[in-house]
Amino acid sequence: MNPSASGIILAVPSKGRLKEETARFFARSGLEFRQAGGGRDYSAAVPTLPGVEVQFLSAAEIVDQVASGRAHFGVTGEDLVREHIADAATRVELVRKLGFGHADVVVAVPDFWLDVTTMADLEEMSPGFQRCHGRWLRVATKYVNITRSFFEAHGLNGYRIVESLGATEGTPAAGTADLIVDITSTGETLRANGLRILDDGVILRSEANLVVSHAATWTDETRALAAELRKRLGC
Repeated sequence: MNPSASGIILAVPSKGRLKEETARFFARSGLEFRQAGGGRDYSAAVPTLPGVEVQFLSAAEIVDQVASGRAHFGVTGEDLVREHIADAATRVELVRKLGFGHADVVVAVPDFWLDVTTMADLEEMSPGFQRCHGRWLRVATKYVNITRSFFEAHGLNGYRIVESLGATEGTPAAGTADLIVDITSTGETLRANGLRILDDGVILRSEANLVVSHAATWTDETRALAAELRKRLGC
C-alpha cells in the first residue's frame, strides 16, 4: 500500500473484538468506517472525513506499515510497538490510549518456586540454578526485545530465551522452559498452568493505542487531514 500525496492511510485490526472496538471508538467521534462488499472488503472509507483510507490488517502488519511509513496512523497494542520497532521513540508517536485491548506483559514463574517472588530473587538464584542443572534458566517468550531490556535493567544475565510460537504459558509444564514472559489480561490462564507473576514482574501495562508514523510522507495536505482527524478524536 502506498499513501497518496493528498490522503492518509489508517491501519486498523482486521478481525475480532479489536476490530469491533476500534470501529466503535471512531464511530463515537463521528468517523464511521464504511466498507464496500458487505463488510468483506479489506479497506474502508470514512464518509465524514474524505481522504482517510482505512486498511484492515493483522496486528503484525499494522506495526510494520506504521514503522515503515506506508501507513500514517495505526491502531495497535503498545506491547507490539515496543517489541517490534527498535527505535520506536523516533519512528512513531503513541498519540492516545484508546481504553480497550488491555493486556500486561509479565514475568511469571512456577508456583513451587516459593523463594522467588521478585526479579532480585530470580537474579540471585540463577547462578545456583546453573550449577545444579548445568544450564542457564530458559525463558519462553514472544517478546524477545522487551524481555532482554527488562532483564538487563534488573541485572539478570544467567538465562537464555526460548522463542515461543504457541501457548507460552504451557512451556514450563512441558519442560521446554523454566519461566515465561507473556501477556495476560486476568492472570487466570497463568494460574491454570501453575504460574504466578513476580511481585515486580509487570513489564508493561499495554492497551490499544492510536499511533502516528514519523516515517510516512507528510505533505501540507496530509498534515491538515491528520490534524482534523486528531481534533475529532480529541487528541
